[in-house]
Amino acid sequence: MTVPSTPQEPARGGRLALTAGLSCAVLALDLWSKEWAWQNLRHKPPQIISKGFLQLDYAFNTGSAFGFLRSASWSRTFFIVITLAAVAYMTRLALTLPTRFISGYFAVALIIGGALGNLHDRFFRIDFQKHGVVDFMVFYYWPGKRWPAFNVADVALVAGVMLFMLYLRRYGALIEEQEAATKTAAAAVAKTP
Repeated sequence: MTVPSTPQEPARGGRLALTAGLSCAVLALDLWSKEWAWQNLRHKPPQIISKGFLQLDYAFNTGSAFGFLRSASWSRTFFIVITLAAVAYMTRLALTLPTRFISGYFAVALIIGGALGNLHDRFFRIDFQKHGVVDFMVFYYWPGKRWPAFNVADVALVAGVMLFMLYLRRYGALIEEQEAATKTAAAAVAKTP
């Protein structure tokens, strides 16, 4: 019995190069924008881009989204460990995802780049004698109601997670079927004398 043939998939090296390149681009844009906010917005009034919709306003977040765990003494260590684990997992995904579907690699790259951007801040940014993350973009979702400040890394993380969810919804069942067929065919080949 022969193993069923599958369409030729793109080389993993190209997909990994794409993932690394996009991750680095996201990281560079995030670090540049945070440094700009640090130099131009800290201790200054907000810069209004669109009144009642978008403004640039420096914020220093020692927690995570919505300020979660910002007052916990152990939060920095917790978020560093979680981020390192997430980056390791995303790297493993990049090494194992089927190369045929490029959107999975875009998602992984956005997540890695965003995670590394905020990780950088947790190691190196100190304000008010505490480590934290620079946030500076503020959207108003309703008149007088503002969304908590965020940064480029946060945008990349959210976009990456959403793209990965779409990737799983679209290709997840197909990938599982192909993996099951490959295992069945490999088991059948192993049993033949």
